[in-house]
Amino acid sequence: MGITPELYEFVAKVVEDKVRELKVSREAFDKLTASIDALAEAQLKTEKRLNTLAKRVSKLTRAQLKTEERLNELAKRVDELAVGLNGLAKRVDELAQAQLKTEERLNGLAKRVDELAQAQLKTEERLNELAERVDSLVAGLNALRVEVGRLSDVVGFGLEDVARVVLPGWLHRRLGVEVEELRREFLRVDGEEVEVNLYGEGFRGGVKVTVIGEVKSRVYSDDVSRFYERVFVKARRVVEGEALGVLFGYLIHPSAKRRAKELGLYTVASYER
Repeated sequence: MGITPELYEFVAKVVEDKVRELKVSREAFDKLTASIDALAEAQLKTEKRLNTLAKRVSKLTRAQLKTEERLNELAKRVDELAVGLNGLAKRVDELAQAQLKTEERLNGLAKRVDELAQAQLKTEERLNELAERVDSLVAGLNALRVEVGRLSDVVGFGLEDVARVVLPGWLHRRLGVEVEELRREFLRVDGEEVEVNLYGEGFRGGVKVTVIGEVKSRVYSDDVSRFYERVFVKARRVVEGEALGVLFGYLIHPSAKRRAKELGLYTVASYER
């Protein structure tokens, strides 16, 4: 049985259409394969980027944790600072109150100081008046001292005259000392001038005796010690023979008699004979 021309054309057309379809399908497959390869490569790159991003995210996560820890510590410190600031604020308030009280006290003290200053001015005025009165009294005392000094000199020289008359007889009768006269004398001892109220040279049993005497209206223990240290001890170093120390006065205190005996001196009252 032969193929008719119509059947041949039909079969040829069908085959041509199939071949055409296959060609189109191959091109599409190649394109699809190329696209799949491209997608696979892109996927690899994406995975690499995702891995890199995952590492960065992990690092960021750890950093975030550390940041949160630091934030927590900072928050804790902030809380502590807040507590401290609250305490400080309270302390500042207390200091402000104390400052107010201090200012009040200072104002009171300033007022008191002003009062004291006024009182001081009045006191200084009174002191100035008192100083003027004291100056007047001092001037009066100085004048009185001058007059007393003059009177003392008069009395002293008068008492020396009495001693010059009374003492030689007393020395003769009591001590066996013969002295013709007693006078005021100035002796040089180691370059120092020593004044002797009563000075006289005489004899006792043929032995040279030098009288060294002091004249005072009232003779006390201190006067005896002073005469012994300042006059007698120094004068006896330069006089001839035995030195005989005598204190003469209107009044001889018992303490003076005892002290004179201790030092080997004699005391004579003006009324003794």
